[in-house]
Amino acid sequence: VQLVESGGGLVQPGGSLRLSCAASGFTFSSYVMSWYRQAPGKERELVARISSVGGSTFYADSVKGRFTISRDNAKNTVYLHMNSLRPEDTAVYYCNAERYSPTRQYNYWGQGTQVTVSS
Repeated sequence: VQLVESGGGLVQPGGSLRLSCAASGFTFSSYVMSWYRQAPGKERELVARISSVGGSTFYADSVKGRFTISRDNAKNTVYLHMNSLRPEDTAVYYCNAERYSPTRQYNYWGQGTQVTVSS
């Protein structure tokens, strides 16, 4: 199982980035996909989540209206489009895949990608 994030970097306040997470080794279309982030000295927090077929999304209040999560099940990839970035969005962003069965929870994480918002 692999989740490989890309697209992070340094951006000025007000700028945009698109993060990608390429998945392999599991049935991507069966999993709920999420983006989390962790800033220095803070706990990891949920940023956005999308259902397995993409029909339902959730956003943290802090990113609502600025970030958009999407997925392409044909490419086994989930995206996070980030607009109007703020310095407080600076964090390591992690991709997460999750599925529940009657007897087991499946939960996978990527290695993270750094996003730095600074002038």
